[in-house]
Amino acid sequence: MFASPYFARLSAAKPFNHLAPVVDLLLRLYLAKVFFMSGLTKIADWDTTLLLFTDEYHVPLLSPQLAAIGGTLGELVLPVLLVLGVFTRLSALGLFGLNLVAVLSYYHVLKDIPTALQDHLEWGLLLLVLLAVPVQRWALERLWLPSAGANQ
Repeated sequence: MFASPYFARLSAAKPFNHLAPVVDLLLRLYLAKVFFMSGLTKIADWDTTLLLFTDEYHVPLLSPQLAAIGGTLGELVLPVLLVLGVFTRLSALGLFGLNLVAVLSYYHVLKDIPTALQDHLEWGLLLLVLLAVPVQRWALERLWLPSAGANQ
């Protein structure tokens, strides 16, 4: 019973509110690294990338060439925007879409590799956190959009 006020204060967690921008930045850095490294792998051997998009990745509604270009471009541009904090939520949404398309188009392989599927699920969840949780972000967009703080 003596600890009840302590737990009540801890559950309010106001001291931890100052950690929100740090955690937000760490999430953005981690996710940006994952997707940017994937993009670098794709451009390192473009012929193999095209072969994979032709034979392995079954992206609906797009030709393999267009899917490869779009996916690679998204993996190289969106993470940079995410780290810089430029169009943060839009960048997170774009990466969420890329991740979703990757899971849907490559599920026939991912279902047999539980850890790879788990990675995609975790990345998707973390991207949703960036989309859904308003925090005071350390982001360049705050320089020109002062209201991008708690509403961003």
